[in-house]
Amino acid sequence: MTIAVTAASGQLGSAIIRALSQITDEPIIGLARSPEKAAGLGVEIRPGDYADREQMEKSLAGIGTLLLVSGMAAPDERIGQHRNVIEAARANGVRKIVYTSIQGAETGTAFSPIVQSNRQTEADIRASGLDWAIGRNGIYIEPDVDYLDNYKASGEIANCAGDGKCGYTTRDELAFAYASMLTEPTHHGRTYRLHGEPISQTELAAYFNRAFGTDLRYRAMSVSDYQAERIAALGEFMGTIIAGIYEGIRLGALETESEFAKAAGRPHQGWDDYFASFRR
Repeated sequence: MTIAVTAASGQLGSAIIRALSQITDEPIIGLARSPEKAAGLGVEIRPGDYADREQMEKSLAGIGTLLLVSGMAAPDERIGQHRNVIEAARANGVRKIVYTSIQGAETGTAFSPIVQSNRQTEADIRASGLDWAIGRNGIYIEPDVDYLDNYKASGEIANCAGDGKCGYTTRDELAFAYASMLTEPTHHGRTYRLHGEPISQTELAAYFNRAFGTDLRYRAMSVSDYQAERIAALGEFMGTIIAGIYEGIRLGALETESEFAKAAGRPHQGWDDYFASFRR
């Protein structure tokens, strides 16, 4: 049964293709809005623009199982784009959809409309008549690692998460879980929260200090001050969204029980082991 993975040129989509390649002999096809950007994955690449229903119908021909990576469009637009993919899958006789959803506060933050759009796609998939499995991803920890030089320059991690704990994860860990969800029938009809042990920002700073020899401290900011700071750095849309994510951490929306082991068949990598890989 041929497996297709959308957003193959992205970091999560490409990681899932690599993980699948290690555990299955089934044919794997990557879909990408810009196919040339997904070259080098060692699999067939087809066009895959969520906004182009006709293109999606052509590209999903012969597919049995589909991994739908949540899109990046604005919430209302995203819902319609995901429906294009779902309907194209149904038209082609796809039997199963696995969807990469998200965790976060469902109401009350600037990130909540994006969470709600993902919940709508979850509902659309459940109502599609296809077999399905859904993962609700925790927050990627890699962007924090990539931001290390900025943290070092300021000597601190500063945001509005306060004492809240966040269920972080990594793209490689998610890829391993999704490869299992795509290939194992035991996951049909299941929704999993996918993340590691929740940690606070103070704990995150301590991990950085041990791994990189830094002397970072955590400084809590108000939501409004952090939003203003992020907007100045990233622009109105992305700055507001990032502030909303951290407000959700502050509210406890990202401190949930992980179901990663149920999806992946093994525990999520521990943060001691993850950060040990960076020690010199």
